[in-house]
Amino acid sequence: MLKTLAVYACLLCFVSISVCVQKVEAQGVDAAADDMEARFQAMEERIQALEAEVELFHAVLSATSVSTPAASASAAQPASPAASPGNLQAPSAPLPVYGGAASQTKLLNPDIGVIGNFTGASGHNRIAPSAALSLAETEISLQAIIDPYAQADFFLALGEEGVEVEEGYITFPALPGGLLLKAGRMRAGFGKVNALHNHSLPWIDRPLVAFNLLGGDPEEADIGIKDAGFSVSRILPVPGETFWEVTAEMYRGDSGTLFQASRRSDLSAVGRLRAYRDLTESTNLEVGGSYARGHNDQGTDFITQLFGVDATLRWKPLRRAIYRSFLARAEVDWSRRQEAAATQRALGLFVSAEYQFSRRWYAGGRFDWSERARNAAEHDSGGSLLLSYWPSEFNQIRGQLRRTRYAEGFTANEFLFQFLFTLGAHGAHPF
Repeated sequence: MLKTLAVYACLLCFVSISVCVQKVEAQGVDAAADDMEARFQAMEERIQALEAEVELFHAVLSATSVSTPAASASAAQPASPAASPGNLQAPSAPLPVYGGAASQTKLLNPDIGVIGNFTGASGHNRIAPSAALSLAETEISLQAIIDPYAQADFFLALGEEGVEVEEGYITFPALPGGLLLKAGRMRAGFGKVNALHNHSLPWIDRPLVAFNLLGGDPEEADIGIKDAGFSVSRILPVPGETFWEVTAEMYRGDSGTLFQASRRSDLSAVGRLRAYRDLTESTNLEVGGSYARGHNDQGTDFITQLFGVDATLRWKPLRRAIYRSFLARAEVDWSRRQEAAATQRALGLFVSAEYQFSRRWYAGGRFDWSERARNAAEHDSGGSLLLSYWPSEFNQIRGQLRRTRYAEGFTANEFLFQFLFTLGAHGAHPF
């Protein structure tokens, strides 16, 4: 009996041990299976993410391959409804998105553009003669967004006499306090026209006041206040529907015949306050006041000051913008130049208007009157009639009848013509 109970006990122990072993093995198998399933699920999610990235790269590559024929096709199309000379031009394609693969493609490749400015003149002008035919300027632009906090712009002017850095500066648009900082070589923000490049002017030449008061040479097309320095601007938080902007600029002090630095501390300063307001849905008005101060060629103790007031009126009906528009400008400048004998005070102004009467045709006129900064007793006056034809936003043909009466008593009657053509990308100019 005892032997039988011992055998049964041994059997029970064996069975219980077997069951325990089987449970442990089952638990291990289940744990391994769970771990394996988790790994498979993680791999599946990663494969799905990689497939999404591949699809994104395919979309970017296909968009890049399509953009080239699209750009060439757009060149043959008429100007877009929002495009007009003297104003911002609306892009014909979606704006680039600087993120992901697009940012990598532009990392070492800035936007490059070339603008040719071919001019000609007929008639007689012995005071300020110009060539009968000339590629007056070829502007090469290099523009790129460096990072989310900075943008660089370079404009090289190639003329028949050499190469010049028209502008080259870096912009920091997101500084604390809502400030915008520029540093480099720039056209100063004095008045409305001084900051414009030659190809963006609504005329072939610049007004007489720019030559007589802003230190220009009558034999050179590119004049005005431009120098190496920095500029700080800010939109003022003024209530209402009028936008105010204040700009303060400091330059080295060398700008043509206007300012000349005899020593390192002879810096020049420029300030501007402007206001913008929409009068109607089709009409807006911009008014500005400017001030400039620097040392002149008489020496460190002699100062030249400039005061300016300008106004710009734009009319562009939303429903007929492609066929009708109107743009009027006016600017009055005062000069106060210290000299050893006496202080010279001079006044100059211009008034211009441009009307779009067809999809590609513009007609305009300009009146000039200006005393001379070095001798206010002498003054020049003149008038111009202009006709412009825009085959597309990439090229322009313009003619200008100009009559100028100089202080020497000589009257010049001339016909000027201009061909402008653009290759590549070129950023919009200030509005």
